[in-house]
Amino acid sequence: MRVLITGGNGQLGIATADVCARAGDEVLSGGRSDLDVTNREQVLQVAGAWRPEVIIHCAAWTNVDGCETDPRQAMLANAWGSRVVAEAAEIVGARVVAVSTDYVFDGRGAGPHGGRAYTEWDTPNPLNEYGRSKLAGEREVIDRLRSSGCVVRTAWVCGPDGNNFLKTMLRLADQGAAESSPVSVVNDQHGSPTFTNDLALVLRELAVRRASGVFHASNPGPTTWWEFAQAIFERSGNDGGRVQPVSTEELLPKRPAARPAFSLLDSVARDAFGLAPMRHWSEALDITLQTMGRLQGRSSGKTA
Repeated sequence: MRVLITGGNGQLGIATADVCARAGDEVLSGGRSDLDVTNREQVLQVAGAWRPEVIIHCAAWTNVDGCETDPRQAMLANAWGSRVVAEAAEIVGARVVAVSTDYVFDGRGAGPHGGRAYTEWDTPNPLNEYGRSKLAGEREVIDRLRSSGCVVRTAWVCGPDGNNFLKTMLRLADQGAAESSPVSVVNDQHGSPTFTNDLALVLRELAVRRASGVFHASNPGPTTWWEFAQAIFERSGNDGGRVQPVSTEELLPKRPAARPAFSLLDSVARDAFGLAPMRHWSEALDITLQTMGRLQGRSSGKTA
C-alpha cells in the first residue's frame, strides 16, 4: 500500500511506520513539524502530493490532564485534526484508519449493572475532556467517510518508544533500586495494556482488508495499573514489592481529569472480522522488554 501516517514521531506512529515498511508498503510518516493535523492547508498539501491509498491517523494530544485544563486545545488537536484528516482522505480517495481510546467510556462497564467489558456497540459516555475530544474525532471520521472510515479504540498504550507507563516504571525502578524506595500505583482502575507493535499490526491489517466502522484492539487479560507495574518491575529484574497499591483518591498529587475505573475492551467486531487474536499482555510485555534489553525476571502472574 501507499500509506500516510500522522503522528509519526509518537510511540504508535513509529511502530506503525516500521510494521508497514517491513510489509513492503510505501510509507510517508509525518510528525507535528511537517504534518500538523491542525493545519488544514499543510495536511491537504501533503496528502495531495503523496496521494496515499490509506491514512493511518495516529496523531493525537494524549495528555489526559492537559486536555482537562485546556479543553479547547483538546478539541482542536483531537476533533478538528480528525476532521482535517478525513477531508484530506476524501479529496484524494484514501481510506482512514484512526486510533481512538477506551476513555470514550465512563468506566462503569457495559451491561445494565456494569462490570462487563465494552463492545464496539456500547454507548460512549466520556468522563473527561480527553475522552470527549477523542469521541468527537471518531465521529468526524465515521460520519464523513462512512464505508472508507475505520476507528480503532485501544487502551493503556505502551512500547519501547516515546513516553508511556512502561518506560516511566522502568525509570522509577532504576532510580530507587539502591534505596528500595516505594512507588505508589493505583489499584482501582481496571483495564488491559496494549503494546505498540501488536496494535500497529492490527491497524495495518484493517487497512489492507478495507475495514470500516468501529473496532476494539487491546492485548487481552484484565489487570490493574498496580499489577501491571508489579509485572514490569519483576520482569525487568527489580523488586515488585516496591510497588505499593493506592486508591485513585489517595494518589498524590491529585489529577485534574477523572479516569474510568473499568475500561476493559471486548473485541467482538475484530474477532468477527477474522483478525488473528492478539497475544496476552504479559507475553507482549516480555517481548517488549526483551526488545529493549530489559527482560531479566519473572512475573508474579497476577491479574485482576
